[in-house]
Amino acid sequence: LQGLTRLLEELDAAKSTDEFRILLSTLQKHIHALADVEKHYRRKENLLFPALESYGVTGPSTVMWGKHDEIRELLKASIAALSDLERFPQDEFDDLKEVVFKPTAKAIEEMIFKEENILLPMALDKLTDAEWHSINQQSIEIGFCLFDPTDEWRPSDASLAATGSATEQHAHGAERIQLPSGSLTVEELNQILNTIPFDLTFVDKDDTVRYFTQGRERIFDRNRAILGRKVQMCHPPKSVHIVEQILRDFKAGTQSRAPFWIQLQDRFIHIEYFALRDREGQYLGTLEVSQDLTEKRKLVGEQRLLSYVKEEFEV
Repeated sequence: LQGLTRLLEELDAAKSTDEFRILLSTLQKHIHALADVEKHYRRKENLLFPALESYGVTGPSTVMWGKHDEIRELLKASIAALSDLERFPQDEFDDLKEVVFKPTAKAIEEMIFKEENILLPMALDKLTDAEWHSINQQSIEIGFCLFDPTDEWRPSDASLAATGSATEQHAHGAERIQLPSGSLTVEELNQILNTIPFDLTFVDKDDTVRYFTQGRERIFDRNRAILGRKVQMCHPPKSVHIVEQILRDFKAGTQSRAPFWIQLQDRFIHIEYFALRDREGQYLGTLEVSQDLTEKRKLVGEQRLLSYVKEEFEV
């Protein structure tokens, strides 16, 4: 950020076109590097803000998130302005500097000030070591801004254990299924699985059908009679040898997915089998995912969140 500010001053003082072009190229690199702040903002929005909201602190998520989006637009405009250095209009640089580059640097600088003097002191006061550890662990999935930390921080085991207690207390006594990315009651999980817009069928490692979803619009017939049945018995004899080959490949580890698509009357159906494995790579079973993509294949253009249109609800 300091380098960007210095470059803007040096560009103003450039004594030749060649010097201006060289400095402009360096400015482009700085702007692209600054765009990496996107990871930092995503970590705040998706990890830090939810943690603060659990303590009733909602100010940062409602105010800062909007400022993040403003900075994103400024960075996008800066990158677009510098996309063609050879044709960059030197005589228009002053206008661009005042309208795009300087506001970008100022907005990021102001956000850093708010983070260091307001957000982080508040977060340090509210969050436990276990919560910081959770944020740190999940940050890896999003990435870090400009550099990757080399030191691994881990709180005491006692504070980690406190996390589980807090989760149980927050559940108000309800029995919840604990998963790495959260927890659900059996009812919540069942409704989620039956609401997703495709059919799922799970076959365990012994080729036995153990589960299927019960969505509103089924693609293929499923009934409870198939539960406990060998999956080979659920297919026509002419295709059983293909099913067995897929399962052999999954169990051997030579394949992890097998996609197919068919025309079913006037519908376009996509069917895909996925091998499920544990962390050690041991085969757990196969998941069949079937989707009716007929309407989705017709989509064109965009329908963004802000163009939300209510549909008539069908009971």
